[in-house]
Amino acid sequence: MKTLALIGAQWGDEGKGKITDLLSEKADIIVRYQGGNNAGHTIWVGNKKTVLHFIPSGILHPHTLSIMGHGMVIEPEALWAEMQGIESTSIKLSDKNFLISDHATIITSYHKLLDACRENQGSLKIGTTGKGIGPAYEEKMSRRSIKVRDLLDAETLKKKLSAILEEKSVLFEKLYQVNFPSREEELERLLSFGKKLAPFIGDSFRAIDQGIRDGKKVLYEGAQGILLDIDYGTYPYVTSSSTAVAGIFSGAGIPSGELEEVLGITKAYTTRVGEGPFPTELDNDLGEFIRQKGHEFGATTGRNRRCGWLDLPLLKYSVKCSKLTSIALTKLDILCNLEELKVCTHYEVDGKTFDCAYPSLDLSKAKPIYKDFTPFKDNFSEPFSKELENYLSFIENSLGIKIGILAFGPERKEILFRKDYF
Repeated sequence: MKTLALIGAQWGDEGKGKITDLLSEKADIIVRYQGGNNAGHTIWVGNKKTVLHFIPSGILHPHTLSIMGHGMVIEPEALWAEMQGIESTSIKLSDKNFLISDHATIITSYHKLLDACRENQGSLKIGTTGKGIGPAYEEKMSRRSIKVRDLLDAETLKKKLSAILEEKSVLFEKLYQVNFPSREEELERLLSFGKKLAPFIGDSFRAIDQGIRDGKKVLYEGAQGILLDIDYGTYPYVTSSSTAVAGIFSGAGIPSGELEEVLGITKAYTTRVGEGPFPTELDNDLGEFIRQKGHEFGATTGRNRRCGWLDLPLLKYSVKCSKLTSIALTKLDILCNLEELKVCTHYEVDGKTFDCAYPSLDLSKAKPIYKDFTPFKDNFSEPFSKELENYLSFIENSLGIKIGILAFGPERKEILFRKDYF
């Protein structure tokens, strides 16, 4: 196996970081292909906790090349701070282990300010992180965005900032009535970080292409989850990028033209941050118990995650729209020793029954239909109990793909591989 994609199969926060960390041991190149610092991957090695927002999780392995692909949006000040945090450990960043695409889009101070104004003063609350992600992608799609390479060209950067402020200044002054940085202030700030980032800026597509031609093993690392995809997710309560498998082709590129394995990461239950429909949500003491036991608080924002039972109709949809070939089931330990255990197998919507969460369904009207299981009380050393095996087998049979990885704790030693990747 030479190409492997690792994608969140729910609404994000599935535990992708630690799985990527382990698979990176066998990979040569790790590529992040979308999003920005609105995502957080938490990795535990022994008692040491590392939270990454921009940089691929493979950076913890000195033999790998970690690439920030051209589909990402990057706030240079936040990226530089994360790079400094990485180097404060024992990891030395260089052009041999870290590459920033020169075609990635820059998040400016204006994007962050606009994001905050819309969320705080607008009529529709999306639950955005306020990092400027959406406004940066909007500007990219209007073909007016600042690219990473522009941070190395003062004249080009000045012209683009002037064009941006023609519109943004009107919004800030007339609509939202807030102060904002001048063009000169933002120009100086961005140029200063351009100088710092310059040694790491390069052509990401070329690096991936050369790696594949050289027989390197490439791991594509997604942020958030399929159900937050701008096209495939529960719109409008989504992120602003392509989190599904299609985002890999547009946000990084696969010069070989083939993904040999697409691994979907899913919790043994379901969580969601922010607004939007959530059919299996447990808005009760059990939901709070799962939140506390599972430490379900956002790595980026610290916000409470809403918790509920595993939702198979949503997972079936994720399998179909991203051609998942196997799944990694995480946080099994959180369900251990519960007094009850349920899985949503179908929805009832307007008197009809559905086993897949197709986009046309109004999930706010979906009534979950559950199957009850006998709770398991395992210590997760094989052989597993009959109760746990029944739970796992039902998930596999329902989805039509195998569970390739089981995770029952935050550390590397608490992850069991049932399939050989790479």
